[in-house]
Amino acid sequence: MDVQEVGKLDAHLKRVFGTPKIRVVPRPKKDDSAEVYIGQDFVGVLFVDDEDDDRSFQFQMAILEDDLIEQG
Repeated sequence: MDVQEVGKLDAHLKRVFGTPKIRVVPRPKKDDSAEVYIGQDFVGVLFVDDEDDDRSFQFQMAILEDDLIEQG
């Protein structure tokens, strides 16, 4: 992913999720993925899928069981 592509993905996720707090950040030494943050919290990874000359992106987000416990 180049800087321009990361910027487009960043803008797209901001629109889709309706928050300016989402950030897409290039991964050091990796050109096939980028990290996604909400504020300072890491939430997932965007991977490039170039299969069959049809470029797309997959967003992978892990949700731990501990995250599902209500706080309070």
